[in-house]
Amino acid sequence: MPREKAEPVKRKLKKLNLYDGRRRPKREDEFVLLPVVDDERVYSLGYEVLPVELPLRPERQIYKNLESVLAERLSEEELKHLRRYDVIGDIAVIQIPPELEHRVDDIVWGLRKVHPFLKVVAKKGFHEGAFRIRDYSIIWGEKRLETVHRENGVEIKVDLSKAFFNPRMKGERYRLTQLVRDGERILIPFAGVLPYALVIARYRKVKITAVELNREAYELGLENIERNRKRLKGEIEFIHGDAFKVLPELPSYDRVISPTPRGVDALTLTLSKAERWLHYYDFVHENEIEAFRRRIIEECQKLGRECSVRVKKVSDFKPHVFKVCADVELG
Repeated sequence: MPREKAEPVKRKLKKLNLYDGRRRPKREDEFVLLPVVDDERVYSLGYEVLPVELPLRPERQIYKNLESVLAERLSEEELKHLRRYDVIGDIAVIQIPPELEHRVDDIVWGLRKVHPFLKVVAKKGFHEGAFRIRDYSIIWGEKRLETVHRENGVEIKVDLSKAFFNPRMKGERYRLTQLVRDGERILIPFAGVLPYALVIARYRKVKITAVELNREAYELGLENIERNRKRLKGEIEFIHGDAFKVLPELPSYDRVISPTPRGVDALTLTLSKAERWLHYYDFVHENEIEAFRRRIIEECQKLGRECSVRVKKVSDFKPHVFKVCADVELG
């Protein structure tokens, strides 16, 4: 919003409980970005709403995170064992190590204090099967693993018992959206419940072809297209099938985005379908990142293409192993 209107609008947002006091506003030239909570009402106020991560206020980080809330109940030694957790819609997903099994009730109390909107707290198990579906046990709340997750201006229906979904890629999905230009033709294999496709189509007038093998993820994805129909600038064609069988039958695309499942090698396949850009995700040891980059260049050369490759660490996976994205520009 224009600078001169920022204060009255800020007061209005606070009155409506739509202002996100955990974050700092940000000035950009003659405009101010005001942080708002993820609430549908924001879009009906007539302001321009942008999916930007504004910086957290340090004092809020100190007093409002789970560790600080639990400091009054857990010892310093116990606090060291707390793991990072995720909030997906109204479900909190947490890992509880053996050292904290006797503190489950306290952890649930802390989560509910930090996130009062929670309806379910689920404990992480292990990934199972070809579709990376994680096993969960519900330790508090409603007996369900289905929810609607809101991010980057879209609603994503997820069932954690049926389909893989990673909320930590929210910023990465927005980063890709910033790279995409109107008019592009985009291919997304391993598309899941369509988080990448939905966010990009929300802000860009593009044509996206997405492919997913998991039937239940595919059904959820179709529902998500309908759920967001009025919000989308772009079009999404969703194909149910094995990417290794479907992609060879498809044409090439301006941009390919491959959120590749762990243990799957689709580099040659996805490169062969990219005319200008490939964003290829993989899990790589920190000592192997340069070798990973060289391998991509070699694969390009085998296809008779010149390319430049930038490898970006996206998130931690386990000690010394990162989820990375290779941004490949093809000549």
